[in-house]
Amino acid sequence: MENKHLLGIKGMSKEQIEAILDRATYWADRPKQQADILQDRFVANLFFEPSTRTRCSFEVAEKRLGAHVLNFAAESSSTTKGETIYDTIRTLESMGVEAAVIRTSQNGLFDELKDKVSMHLVNAGEGTDEHPTQCLLDLLTIKRQFGKIAGLRIAIIGDLRHSRVLGSHLHALPTLGAELVLAGPPSMMRPAEDLPTGVRVVGIDEAIQSADVVMMLRVQLERHNEALFSSQEEYHQAYGLTLAREKMMKKDAVIMHPAPFNRGVEIDSALVECERSLIFTQVSNGVAVRMAVLEGLMNGGVKTWEPFLKTASF
Repeated sequence: MENKHLLGIKGMSKEQIEAILDRATYWADRPKQQADILQDRFVANLFFEPSTRTRCSFEVAEKRLGAHVLNFAAESSSTTKGETIYDTIRTLESMGVEAAVIRTSQNGLFDELKDKVSMHLVNAGEGTDEHPTQCLLDLLTIKRQFGKIAGLRIAIIGDLRHSRVLGSHLHALPTLGAELVLAGPPSMMRPAEDLPTGVRVVGIDEAIQSADVVMMLRVQLERHNEALFSSQEEYHQAYGLTLAREKMMKKDAVIMHPAPFNRGVEIDSALVECERSLIFTQVSNGVAVRMAVLEGLMNGGVKTWEPFLKTASF
């Protein structure tokens, strides 16, 4: 279905990504502006995994656009009685809900749903596959910091095998002309055949020394079946952004993290809010990106979007 959903970054063109970032910039420049673009329309947030930043960010975005918001609690819903997510969405559609923001641990859920429902679907994190709005807010943060994305070297470091944020960046960053390098424990690395041409795996010190952006990822212990390190300190010294490694960074390089972050594991606590850190700037930019996505899907966007909305399935 065209112009219906934001399912992932894979397959999107440079122009489509940049159109979203342009509109998100409009909202980022107006952090307190309230709008009536989605007045009297209903959006449901269906989170089947725990979330703080993404769920609250979507809710703030929806309310700033004027929408009525339904926050779906999976643990008290009929899904605990065996109802499928498809049946839940069809039920909400029947009530007049026009869009569903969904987070799920199930890879492939959106492929199952996208052609069966009328409402707009927004991927708020799908298993270990993609997390498109997190990727977009990262891109917006980088662009606002450096004035560009093309030509920058971005290092993503940590649990690469399970990161759905990386799943989106593997497509977005090369498409926008950035150089992407990866580092992390071999047991947490994605298979080489899953990496696009030009994406390199390097040692952690090389990644940190050479990058314009150092993006740390947490170890997703909930997705591991085995103990990988004897202690958090062992991981921190081997693969974390320590105080010593921060001193290796380029003069104008910045620190990012999609959060939640584990202080003292993948990043030293003192670096979370240091001068280099853009971590909470990312959170702020997340509202602007999600406003742009919801506006584009539900309201046809603005003139800058129109050439791309005609052919895009976000």
